[in-house]
Amino acid sequence: MADLDTGSAHPVTLSPVRPREPLPLEPDERRGLHVVRRFGTVGSLFLALGSLGAGAAPVINPVQEIPVLRLFTRIPTVSLAIAISGMGILVLSWLMLGKFARPDCARLASRGQLARTIALWVLPLLVIPPLFSRDVYSYLAQSEIVHRGMDPYVLGPAQALGVADPFTAGVSNMWRETPAPYGPLVLRLGGWLAPLAGNSIAVGVLLQRVLALAGVVLIVWALPRLARRFGVQPATALWLGAANPLLIFHFVAGAHNDALAVGLMLAGLEVGIRRLPIRVKGDTPPPLARGELLYIGLGVAIITLGVAVKLPAVFALPFFAVMVARRWHGRLKDLFVAGAPMALWFGVVLVAVCFGTGLGFGWVGATFSTPGLVRSWISPTAELANLSGVLGIALGLGNHTDALVPILGVLGYLVALAITFKFLWDSFKWRYRPIIGLGVALGAVMILQINLQPWYVLWAVIPLAASAGTSRFRVAATVLSAALPFLLPPTGSTFDGRPYVLPFAYVAAIVVCGGGMLIVRRLAPVLLSRPSPRLPARADAVS
Repeated sequence: MADLDTGSAHPVTLSPVRPREPLPLEPDERRGLHVVRRFGTVGSLFLALGSLGAGAAPVINPVQEIPVLRLFTRIPTVSLAIAISGMGILVLSWLMLGKFARPDCARLASRGQLARTIALWVLPLLVIPPLFSRDVYSYLAQSEIVHRGMDPYVLGPAQALGVADPFTAGVSNMWRETPAPYGPLVLRLGGWLAPLAGNSIAVGVLLQRVLALAGVVLIVWALPRLARRFGVQPATALWLGAANPLLIFHFVAGAHNDALAVGLMLAGLEVGIRRLPIRVKGDTPPPLARGELLYIGLGVAIITLGVAVKLPAVFALPFFAVMVARRWHGRLKDLFVAGAPMALWFGVVLVAVCFGTGLGFGWVGATFSTPGLVRSWISPTAELANLSGVLGIALGLGNHTDALVPILGVLGYLVALAITFKFLWDSFKWRYRPIIGLGVALGAVMILQINLQPWYVLWAVIPLAASAGTSRFRVAATVLSAALPFLLPPTGSTFDGRPYVLPFAYVAAIVVCGGGMLIVRRLAPVLLSRPSPRLPARADAVS
C-alpha cells in the first residue's frame, strides 16, 4: 500500500481498490488462533482477579464482604503481580493474534473470528472494579449531581453532594471541587442510570461500563466497514483498532467515556459516507444517489452526539465536509456548499441536545479549563515545561515551571490546530484521504495536551487503523499500543513511599508470561513460526 496516500497519482475520496478476499485459515492456523484466544482469555481472568486487590476500588469496597475473593484485597502486592501478569499475557496474545491479521498474508482471520476473540477477552472485565484510573467515580458523582437537579458545570461533587456523600468519597481529591469537563449527553445518560444504582457505587460503576461498552460495540461495528471502504483489510483494522490492549484496558476495564465518543464518531462517519460515490480526482462527479443527503445528515447528527460526549469528536466534522466536497469537484465553492449546511445542521442538533438534556453549554468552558489541572509525565508539553523549570534553576533564574505550564499548554493547542489545518487543506487538495487527516489531527491534539493519558492515543490509532495501509504506521502503532499500557499501574496509584512494589510485580509478571509462552509454543508452534505466504505488492493499491 502507498504511504498514507501521499505518493498516489490519483488520490480518491473512497478507495477504488477494494481489499482482496483473503483465504480462510488452515487447520494448524485455526488451532493457533484458538490457542491465542484462550491464552488471552486467561490474561483477562488474571487481570480480573488481580483487580480485586489492585484495582481502583471504591472507598467502601464490596469485595471485602465476599468470601474467598476478599483474600485479594489483603494481598495487594500479589494482586498487583497477578494483574500485571494478566496485562502481559493479553499484550502477548494481541501481538500473536496480529499474525492472523497481516494484510500482506494470503490467509487471514475473518471478522467473525476476530470479533469473537475480542468478546472473549472483554467478557471477564465487565464486572470488575475500575482499573488504571478513578475517573469513573467522577462520572458517577457528576451523574448524581445531574440526577439531583443541579448543574455539574458550576458545582463540583464536594459542593453539590457534600464531602461526606459516598459518591464524593470515591472521587480523587483534585477533582472534588472542579466542575465536569464532559458533554451533556453522557452526563444526562448517567443521570438516567443513577436511580438504577441507588446508593451502590459498585452497581454505578457497572452501569457506567455499559455506556463505555456501547462505544466499543460501535467501534467493532464501524471499523471493518470503514476499512473496506478505504482499501484496508477489515481484519487488520479490527486487530489494530478494536482488539488493541489500550482499548481493552482503558475503554472496557477503565470504563472511560472516550469509548462512547469515539464509537459515535466512527459510526457517524460510516453512516455519513455510506452513499458517497467512489471518486478519482479529475473525473466527472455523478448525480446524487438516492438517500445520499439523508445519510450525510444522519452522519452529522451521530457525530454531533459524539461531540456531546467529548469535544474532540468535533474534529471529524470538517474532515467529513471535505469528503463531501471531494465528492463533487473539490473546489472552495464545493467546500462551502457542503460545509455550510453541515455546520448549520451540527448547530441545530447540538443545541437540541444541550437544551434537551437541560444542561446547556456550560460544558464547553469546563472542557478547556478542568483537564489542564493535571500534568501528565508522559505529555511532551508537560515534560518540556518541567525541563525548562530545571534549566531555569540551573541558570539561577528560579523555578518557573508553574508559569510555563499554561503557556506551553496553549502553544501545544496552537501547534495541534496548525497541524489540523494543514492536513485539512492537504486533504481538500487530494493529497491525503480526509480520514487519514482526521487521525493525524486527533493524534496531534491529544498528544500535545498537558494532561495526556495513554488511552488518548486511541483517538488517533482507531481512525487510522481503518484508513492507513502502510506497514510503518502499523509497526509504530503496534509498539505504542504494546508499551503504553505498562506506564500506568492498574491501581492508578504512584506507590509513593513503596517504590519496591512495582519492580517486584513486574519481575513476577515476566516470569509468569515467560512460562505461559513456553506452554503456547508447545500447544501451537505455528504462533511463533514465520507468517503464512505473503502476496506480492499490488501496483494499483492506495492506502
